[in-house]
Amino acid sequence: MKKLALAFLFSLSPIAAQAVDSSWVQAVSGGFEARAVTSHSKCPMLHTSGGDQMMSVRVAASADFPMVCSAPVPLDSKFVVITPVYDEPCPTGNPVTVICEPEPHFLPIPKTNPQRILVLGDTGCRIKGSALQACNDPARWPFPQLAEAAAQLKPDLIIHVGDYLYRESACPAGNQGCAGSPWGDNWVSWQADFYTPAAPLLAAAPIVLVRGNHEDCARAGPGWLRLQGPTAFDPAAPCARHLPLYNVELGGLRLAVMDDATAEETELNRDDSPVYAAELTDMAAIPAPVWFVHHRPIWAAVTGPLGIPIGGNLGLIDAARIASLHGDPLIAASVELMLSGHIHSFEAINYTKDVPPQIVAGNGGDDLLVTPKNLRGTQFLGHSGVTVADGLSVGGFGFLLMTRAMSGWTIDLYDSAGTKTRTCRFTTGHPGRLDCPA
Repeated sequence: MKKLALAFLFSLSPIAAQAVDSSWVQAVSGGFEARAVTSHSKCPMLHTSGGDQMMSVRVAASADFPMVCSAPVPLDSKFVVITPVYDEPCPTGNPVTVICEPEPHFLPIPKTNPQRILVLGDTGCRIKGSALQACNDPARWPFPQLAEAAAQLKPDLIIHVGDYLYRESACPAGNQGCAGSPWGDNWVSWQADFYTPAAPLLAAAPIVLVRGNHEDCARAGPGWLRLQGPTAFDPAAPCARHLPLYNVELGGLRLAVMDDATAEETELNRDDSPVYAAELTDMAAIPAPVWFVHHRPIWAAVTGPLGIPIGGNLGLIDAARIASLHGDPLIAASVELMLSGHIHSFEAINYTKDVPPQIVAGNGGDDLLVTPKNLRGTQFLGHSGVTVADGLSVGGFGFLLMTRAMSGWTIDLYDSAGTKTRTCRFTTGHPGRLDCPA
């Protein structure tokens, strides 16, 4: 009877004000969680095959943000649906009767052993001072159509490697490229830069939301922690500078997700290095295979003077050095792949010194960077001794889809229109290996 009642409820098409602005399922420390941003006065009800529960208030509404609600999602659930809870009785009137049954929002179901993992990052539209990306031009900011095309591939899991909100200042009067854009760390800007264009993705699969440097406390950190933080929100400390490493269990695969928002490329913070070093060390205790998922790549490249590839994150290189002082490898042996963004391009890199290979997927929408096609010979900061065995970059906006295959994963690269442009191969093991034939 309960199943029949639920089926009837979800078959209704209510005519009612939208009470849930956005909803999604995200990975958190210890499992998966349903999130909802609502302008309503009460949190929605969460329906799963394990039962019904009222979602809890994660963060109360503020002047800049509506209320954010959350609830854990059982991994074995057969469905995940939320319905608003209304305070007022159903209004009626002529000539239309308003149907006030709860409006269902169907959310994606977590899979314990995902076969298709979509990866993208750095998706927002940059408006800061004189850096004015044309957010209203799909050719200049293609994230909305990119998200729609990526959702059509029906992934089991999405990994966003950080940097969601780039609209940091007002669009100048008379600039048609960004005219009408909101700005600042508030819900209207988060909707414009991420939640509205990403709606097809959030409906398609659960998502891992990595903190980027644009979500540090000087930028959109308070909003990111409120909306997407993987731990409980502390209203007394609305912007934690750093959140601890957490794991996402995916059957025979584990993601070690690091918050490296404060790890500067060219400035060494001696207080931060031991924190990152401890987390790199902790990865050794995670059963293999592990993917190290974070925003800022440790060893990746941009085009430097005279076309020489240069790069490296000085803070994280120093942390890896500290972690290896007792004879351990720079990156734990349990890690077979590093997955990052930050550099606005696609890169696939194999290293020396048993360092696992690196994928950079930072070409999801923000202004692209020029990166060398051949990354061999990259000059890295610091003194880690790591060099590029072989590696390449691929220009243009896009994303990638990783599909399980024999002894590894097939990596299909797509442009912003959803056209496949190249296929790479990730062979698992320690260290793993990336191959991207021409």
